[in-house]
Amino acid sequence: MTNAIEKLNNWYQAQCNGDWEHSYGVKIDTLDNPGWLVKIDLIDTALDSKGFSEIAQGIEGSSHLEAADWLHCYVSDRQFVGAGDPSKLENIIKVFVDWAA
Repeated sequence: MTNAIEKLNNWYQAQCNGDWEHSYGVKIDTLDNPGWLVKIDLIDTALDSKGFSEIAQGIEGSSHLEAADWLHCYVSDRQFVGAGDPSKLENIIKVFVDWAA
C-alpha cells in the first residue's frame, strides 16, 4: 500500500516534463498559529480544471486559527491550498492525493 507522501511524490514526478517544474511545484510550510500550509500548483496539470469541494472542519468564524483541531482545503487561483493544525500534515496531503487520483 502506498502512503500519502509516496502518492504525492509520484504525482509530482508525473508533472515534471522539463518545463513545469521550473515554474510550478509543491510547497509545504508552517503557520505561526501553529499549523501546516500546503500549496500545490495545478497549472498545466490534469487537475487544472477539475472541480474540488472545499473542506472546512473546525474553522467557524476567524477563531479557527487558534483551534486545536482544524483543517481547511480548497482550490483558488489554479492552486490547491491545504491548511490545518499541527497534526494535519498527512491529512492535507491525503486530501490532495485522493482528489488527484
